[in-house]
Amino acid sequence: MPAEWEPHEATWIAWPHHRDDWPGKFEPIRWVYAEIVRHLARHERVEILAKGKAIEEQARQVLQDANALSDAVRLYRCPTDRVWTRDSGPIFVFPEDNPESKLVLTNWRFNAWAKYPNWQKDNEVPARIRRFLKLSEVRPYSAAQEWIVLEGGSIDVNGRGTLLTTEECLLSSEQQRNPEMTREELESVFARYLGIQKTIWLGQGIVGDDTHGHVDDIARFVTPDTVVVASETDRNDENYPMLRENIERLCEATDQDGKPLRIVALPMPSPVYFEGRRLPASYANFYIANGSVLVPTFNDKNDRVALNILAEIFPGRDVIGIYCGDLIWGFGALHCVTQQQPKIGSQ
Repeated sequence: MPAEWEPHEATWIAWPHHRDDWPGKFEPIRWVYAEIVRHLARHERVEILAKGKAIEEQARQVLQDANALSDAVRLYRCPTDRVWTRDSGPIFVFPEDNPESKLVLTNWRFNAWAKYPNWQKDNEVPARIRRFLKLSEVRPYSAAQEWIVLEGGSIDVNGRGTLLTTEECLLSSEQQRNPEMTREELESVFARYLGIQKTIWLGQGIVGDDTHGHVDDIARFVTPDTVVVASETDRNDENYPMLRENIERLCEATDQDGKPLRIVALPMPSPVYFEGRRLPASYANFYIANGSVLVPTFNDKNDRVALNILAEIFPGRDVIGIYCGDLIWGFGALHCVTQQQPKIGSQ
């Protein structure tokens, strides 16, 4: 599995239509998507899944009004339950024996984070994308012949054989994805299907995370040996102890070659609440595209700090803040709604 900063052929997203994900805040979401598409299409193709004809027409109109519709944007009719393509979409890999000329789609089972009943259409998304692209597909199974559940937001890789994940998401008995699988069995699956030699287990995710511990809200590889990690300095904040522990684990961890990692602290925004509920707002939920890095912002004093840190890390890319104060009410941000398709020949 290549790293996110390696060249993309395209980014896949799904056009928003499930109003219950943003009760009382749905209307602004389409314009957030238009902004995402506008910036992505400057550097790579954007592939958009539209639930049906009416949603496709709506998407075209919104994109046209936002000056975001171009030849780099393509729409496909594809039934979806929701729009969190990072988790319901495929994970693309290069085969070990032929990485320069072939792309393979890994199709993991999706069950809506072992929490929601509406997942059946989303579970078919990887197979539909496979047919659109005419790619070969691999479905990962456990030793017990169970189709393995894995969401893209629960892992992050450095493209050299090291993977980040959390115990809260993959090993907890709450929202349990694969109850029959142990830590060692999961590591074996990562090795077999994603080419992973070293798995680094962090502890817990952030407060308000509906997925129960996705790593893309707390720690991300930005180079093969560098991890940016969410850091909370307020000892009275609920996130302080778990984020402190994750930093400590990363400081003790090594990569696939046994070398220590470089750790860069990324601040957290001030707590974001809506209707009395704390939301999983984090700058770590950024998306690395070909010529840009899209970063969630929250009209917070730390917006500028986070953008400056990432701009230093990615000097060759435009680091762009996109306001996600409304989007986060759906319990996800920019990384959650995107899935990269690597470029063949980039390995």
